[in-house]
Amino acid sequence: MSDFGLIINGDKVATAETFGVVNPATEEIVGQCPIATKDQLDAAVDAAAEAFKAWSQVPDEERAAACGKIAEAINEHADELAALLTQEQGKPLGGAKFELGGAGAWAGYTGSLSLPDKVLQDDEKARIVQTRKPLGVVGSITPWNFPVMIAIWHVVPAIRTGNTVVLKPSPFTPLSTLRMVEIVNEVLPAGVLNCVAGTDELGQWMTEHPRINKIIFTGSINTGRKVMSSSADSLKRITLELGGNDAGIVLDDADPATIAPGIVHGAFMNNGQVCAALKRLYVPDSIYDELCEQLVEAAKG
Repeated sequence: MSDFGLIINGDKVATAETFGVVNPATEEIVGQCPIATKDQLDAAVDAAAEAFKAWSQVPDEERAAACGKIAEAINEHADELAALLTQEQGKPLGGAKFELGGAGAWAGYTGSLSLPDKVLQDDEKARIVQTRKPLGVVGSITPWNFPVMIAIWHVVPAIRTGNTVVLKPSPFTPLSTLRMVEIVNEVLPAGVLNCVAGTDELGQWMTEHPRINKIIFTGSINTGRKVMSSSADSLKRITLELGGNDAGIVLDDADPATIAPGIVHGAFMNNGQVCAALKRLYVPDSIYDELCEQLVEAAKG
């Protein structure tokens, strides 16, 4: 069983308390998750704030190159991370490898993006240029369904644009994220990416923290409301990616036998634990019964 710790200022940090992370397939303990204290969260925020001073001034092309190095590091350790992800999250190994492939691809692609200055007005009256500047310390709170890939969605755009990050994974799936951050810290300056783990109260400490300038959260609508509420006093900028009630629309010229497998896949992928999973269908009366029959057959498979 591997030794997992918080990642603060580039170092693995032990905690006084831990809890066991359970393999949902076998109900065995995969590993011990460290439980961060408030002081350790403060240390992670302090490290990110200090690293921001230099990282925000790094030339744009160097930050773009850093995204490529992150992608390379993830891809190099993809098999190790996928095995750990399957053990703590429960998805088949093929699904875990898909997620790690996506994480590496997203990190690499983000390095190709840019936010150039935009001239809004340039005439005899005025010259107005829109320039985007980094905010500072970004707090990232991620879910359990795609823990590594969603962490990359949160973290890499923030790093690419000159911010530094304190990341908190779900207590259900913290281990693969802690290990991923440990690996990525080998190619980033200390303090640019920190990872704290623990129980649900840690998330509230982050959203209330006066030195975290932005929170990005992926999860449930109810928790999203709490994130928005507890971030209000400090007027944090917030990005919320929440669950929905996604609809599929079937047109009247569709062939039920052809489309049924795709609909089932869209509803049941990752055991249906996907924010964008199909949850309802609009179907023309003319093919309703036939489509129902085809969906049953596809689901049986």
